[in-house]
Amino acid sequence: MRLLSLFTRRRPQRFITTPCRLTLTVMALLACLSGCGNDGEPAELPSAAEPRFCRLPSAQVETRIDGLLAEMTLDEKLGQMVGSGGPIDGTWQTPDNPRLGIPGFRMMDGPRGVGVIAGKATAFPVGLARGASWDPDLEERIGEAIATELRAKGGNVILAPVTAILRHPLWGRGQETYGEDSLAIGRMGVGFIRGAQRHAIASVKHFAVNSIENTRLRVNVEIDERTLREIYLPHFKMAVDAQVGTVMAAYNQVNGAHCTENKHLLTDILKNEWGFQGLVESDWLAMRSAAASALAGLDLEMPTPLFYGPLLKTAIDSGAVPVATIDAAVRRILRTKLCFELDTKPAVVDPTQVESTPHTQLALESARQSIVLLKNEAGILPFDHTRLRSLVVVGAQAATANLGDNGSSAVQPSYAVAALDGIRSRAGQVAVLAIPSDTVSPQDETTIAAADAVVVVVGLTKDEEGEGLDRTQLELSSRYEDLISTVTQLNPNTVVVLHGGNAILVEHWINSVRALVMAWYPGQEGGNAIADVLFGVVNPSGKLPVVFARSAEQLPPFDNHTLRVTYGYYHGYRLLDRNEVEPRFPFGFGLSYTRYRYANLRLSPAALSRTGSVQVQADVTNTGQRAGDEVVQLYVGTSGSSVDRPVKDLRGFRKVHLQAGQTKTVTLDLAASDLAFYDVAAKGWEVEPIRYTVYVGSSERDLPLSGSFVINE
Repeated sequence: MRLLSLFTRRRPQRFITTPCRLTLTVMALLACLSGCGNDGEPAELPSAAEPRFCRLPSAQVETRIDGLLAEMTLDEKLGQMVGSGGPIDGTWQTPDNPRLGIPGFRMMDGPRGVGVIAGKATAFPVGLARGASWDPDLEERIGEAIATELRAKGGNVILAPVTAILRHPLWGRGQETYGEDSLAIGRMGVGFIRGAQRHAIASVKHFAVNSIENTRLRVNVEIDERTLREIYLPHFKMAVDAQVGTVMAAYNQVNGAHCTENKHLLTDILKNEWGFQGLVESDWLAMRSAAASALAGLDLEMPTPLFYGPLLKTAIDSGAVPVATIDAAVRRILRTKLCFELDTKPAVVDPTQVESTPHTQLALESARQSIVLLKNEAGILPFDHTRLRSLVVVGAQAATANLGDNGSSAVQPSYAVAALDGIRSRAGQVAVLAIPSDTVSPQDETTIAAADAVVVVVGLTKDEEGEGLDRTQLELSSRYEDLISTVTQLNPNTVVVLHGGNAILVEHWINSVRALVMAWYPGQEGGNAIADVLFGVVNPSGKLPVVFARSAEQLPPFDNHTLRVTYGYYHGYRLLDRNEVEPRFPFGFGLSYTRYRYANLRLSPAALSRTGSVQVQADVTNTGQRAGDEVVQLYVGTSGSSVDRPVKDLRGFRKVHLQAGQTKTVTLDLAASDLAFYDVAAKGWEVEPIRYTVYVGSSERDLPLSGSFVINE
């Protein structure tokens, strides 16, 4: 979110934990742009909903804001609209106003735990790993745990969740979001927001169409209105409906206007159409113009007043920015502070809440649920303690916990379990030999060849992907592919464990290994979770939140050097469906140590109105010998649509626990409004009166049940 070195041509340095030194050079590079219209007064507040944005009666809060605005000087109002610099005492702050008793914000990063600037904290798996759990309820518990630790460190705003579309696996920051599908991202993000906002204010980011790192400060993403509305915005709308407290505007441009100056995004859609009640803040150092941002609807500049200080005051004095626009922005800032009771219930520092046993156990549970078993030839996994005598663990990554990106989302736990340590702790009487190197010596060859099985731990690291750093290739590095090749030639019973924050091409070696486990960046308990899956302590239930392609040609273009890109309607599984090509591993795919049978699809009613809903039911049976969790997925296709539609879209999912032999009926409700497309000419959503086909199964390419219903005129 905030790399000061992004203005250089050389490879960006990673975010460091020293206070920002905002120089005149940086200020000069953030050149002003002009344009956009007047925001004017805040949009009318929507009717009360559950969950409520405000913890207090709205009328009471608005009356108090009226009084504060009447009493505040212009300088005091502008003081509400800026950050204090920093970080200060482990947080990114906005100024307090002691005269009026208005507290400032105390912000910390938090997509996978409280950010490193605040000291040690529980490190959870990265967002994409948690997306593989397909479990919004689990994500709600994680959001609550992270916010609890933030509040225990004196913070009141958690800069999370990240709900960006993962358009291409080369995006360096893709690990922070939940996947490639808007519905899945939105439901996971809502889970995080619900949990986090029991203790703090969540800030959903980065709004919008943000999925390139190397040119993120300048790139102009050109996108048609239908694609914007249907693909890149629905998950943000879900966050707004969940009453998220703040929205962070992204660095990039959308259709020629930077997101911090984009009136169409910030005012027309976010505030006026969606009725967003909270405040809009800038990404760090993202602004370009005081007047353009204020008129577009940006309320708060972070982390320091480069533009919303004297430059904004000059714009007000000249008449370029009306005072009413300032009052509207300050009203939103005050509303967020008062509705979340920052003035009456300040955070209390409590070190006992940080890395507590319940939180580290939750990190372990999350890592276990996120791991995806991608291949398991001849049932080599789980390892059988009664048959396995010797196991060799190979790879430098086996001996070091791999937590992922070292950018603004970095977390520093007090400990982190490497895969090798976890395997040793779970191995029992199995002899575990370690070769913690990415090269194999002649002596190592003898050890590997003699073992009953070999686990090779390889993957990506913070040096290959992260904030400000897009990946350069889809495959593993040549040294890792050579290592896998060497080991599999010595011992066919080879299991590969992959670390990484995104999909990886495996075509060069997938046929030579017996099993493949995608562990992502699994957090501080990752080594234990990996071992639990390998030895069958846990039955894997993770499902891919992204497609694993067979080649770059199956994916959309990814150009992170140009300053002008076009985003089309298709990416991920929807693109592969349209092009009728087979991925290596489809969206929603993941193996288990048991088997599931789907039967008896029921749709009720068979015909409905445009405002109606249909109930989808299916029976799922665990036909194996052990308990497991299955993610039941519902996709919908259309027949006879007047516009281009995907072959099928994810429209629902549910994770269900089944004992061996148990059958459960899974019910998923589908509203007609969930099937609407955005009519550009009419500037609204259209539910077509046509036939819709429902598909239910265990992945996007394994859908044994299908049926149809009709929406009538």
